[in-house]
Amino acid sequence: MKGGTEERTGDAVPVRRTLAPARSLLRGRRDRAAVAWFLVPALVLFLVFVLAPIVVAVFTGFFKWGGIGPMDDFVGFGNYTRLFEDQVFLGDLGRGLYLIVLSVTVQLPFALFTAVLLNQRLRGRAVYRMLFFAPYILSEVVTAVLFTMIFLPGSGMADHLAGLLGLESLQGRWLADPSTVMPTLFVVMVWKYFGFHMMLFLAGLQSIPSEILEAASIDGAGAWQRFRHVTLPLLGPTIRISVFLSVIGSIQLFDLVWVMTAGGPNHSSETMAIAMFQFGFKRYQVGYASAISVVLFMISLVFSLFYQRYVLRRDLSGAVTSGGGR
Repeated sequence: MKGGTEERTGDAVPVRRTLAPARSLLRGRRDRAAVAWFLVPALVLFLVFVLAPIVVAVFTGFFKWGGIGPMDDFVGFGNYTRLFEDQVFLGDLGRGLYLIVLSVTVQLPFALFTAVLLNQRLRGRAVYRMLFFAPYILSEVVTAVLFTMIFLPGSGMADHLAGLLGLESLQGRWLADPSTVMPTLFVVMVWKYFGFHMMLFLAGLQSIPSEILEAASIDGAGAWQRFRHVTLPLLGPTIRISVFLSVIGSIQLFDLVWVMTAGGPNHSSETMAIAMFQFGFKRYQVGYASAISVVLFMISLVFSLFYQRYVLRRDLSGAVTSGGGR
């Protein structure tokens, strides 16, 4: 009996050792099948709604096509040559740069200042946070309609306020004068989007350990020194992400401007996205509009790759201090 038991045990051990790799292989296949099951729908959506439109836009940009009928008028890079010879489109590029510069130098510092203020122990700070963030919840169309009524010539709130402040020269000109339309639109942009960046900065501020600030205070650092040498460097990753989102949003701005001015007066508030829409759906020059969309996409892509490579590199590697890394 003893010998028989040992024999069966000896026979069973190799069987277990043989089955273990098979079970592991089967489990691995099941895991890969589960991953594929979740990835395939996302990949299909990406191919259909992202990659395919990009390919179609690139292809269409080589034709002079009105959107109806076959594409048989091949012009090569003619649409792109026309694009960079068009003074209106070059003006669109300049206006995009104008919005980027103002967003980075005015909107983001204002949002950071508000976030630092609301990070203090203030009575009712939760209410202030809600009020400042509320405009971001509104859609761009609702915001545009609201401010169109505010800047309405003659009866709008802006004209009444300008009269009270002795700025009668601005009355009726907010959205109707080429010299004032872009600053007016930027004010609306700040009202709409600064709350979003404020919340980003608040989240970053609250993630900074209080012990670090207390240690700096014990060492004799004042409020400005603590902010300059402790808070600001530790807030660097959040600031860089906020700058990235602000730049991309300025490049692709459409809804707000379209509802308020439709790019007018005389193209003075037109952006690249509005030019693309105008040529594609109003003038039926789909080939030229596709070329604009390709240029818009390439500007966003090149900026994103450059920013990730040279600005976000250290953040992506896990560092929390400012700087670009080695």
